[in-house]
Amino acid sequence: MKKIISLILVMACMLSFSSCAFIKSLFGIESEAETIDTAPSINVNEYLPFDENSKIVKYDSKTLKLTDNLPIIDGATAAFPVYSAFVNAVYPNTTKLYDDAFKYNNTVGGYRALAQRNTDIFIGAAPSEEQIEYAEEYGTTFEYTQIGWEAFVFFVHKDNPIASLTADEIRGIYSGAITNWNEVGGSDEEIVPFQRNAGSGSQSMMLRFMGDVQLVEPDTEQLIGFMGGIIEEVADYKNQTSSIGYSFRYYVEGIVCHPDIKMIAVNGVAPTAENIKNNTYPIIAPVYAVTYKNNPNPNVEALIDWMVSDEGQYIIKETGYVGIK
Repeated sequence: MKKIISLILVMACMLSFSSCAFIKSLFGIESEAETIDTAPSINVNEYLPFDENSKIVKYDSKTLKLTDNLPIIDGATAAFPVYSAFVNAVYPNTTKLYDDAFKYNNTVGGYRALAQRNTDIFIGAAPSEEQIEYAEEYGTTFEYTQIGWEAFVFFVHKDNPIASLTADEIRGIYSGAITNWNEVGGSDEEIVPFQRNAGSGSQSMMLRFMGDVQLVEPDTEQLIGFMGGIIEEVADYKNQTSSIGYSFRYYVEGIVCHPDIKMIAVNGVAPTAENIKNNTYPIIAPVYAVTYKNNPNPNVEALIDWMVSDEGQYIIKETGYVGIK
């Protein structure tokens, strides 16, 4: 029975985030990474290229049109609207998701595929140390081209009175040194800090943010295996306002838009596009187009050059990220 429920849950999550939440509530299932780790947390059907109802930025490139030797492009969950728009701008209008050139494997699967040289370009945050080591096992060397900027953000329930935390307070929460909101000026409630699964873009970023401070080992129910799940859990965890989570700004603000969470300021600075541009928000991260060394396809370099051109940067900025120009 457990296997049947798990299969239903995975299928529901592949359809949409809301379907996943409904099935979880129907069967009374807590969020467990091993159950839903492989499920996408974005409804990709809303962001497909060459679809008049698509939510992507629709732009037809005037400077680059690829007709053959199409680079196989893949990416992180939060980056899907960006690279789908790239496909829409540059690739033939017959290109479909999961055909030879356009993939969606999320960060964990995407870096695995790139390491095995089954894809050509991955769009997203930097890989984890383990993902780099995995690539080296295949004799693959990743190469990085920055195409944008993003903020790494923390969020709480909308009714939580906390509006800002310092970076050190956040590290204290996630190291287990701070366990009650009243220690940082909030209510007398035990803090429930949710984490992502290993290898996800946000978890790799969290480890970089923590630096030398040891990340506390999460309880099973506090380890979330898909990106949308961490937002849902912070919003709804046992009908309490005690939880905190993290992700990337565009995913929280531009894709999920959950009404019951709020992003908090860090060191008193809000994670806005303007504060990313002026470098006052303290936790920003590059968005990369990651390739592998000695790729024989000449169109890979052509497409990367286009991504950092005015046209590519227009798509990045109009999607909701911050460009490099």
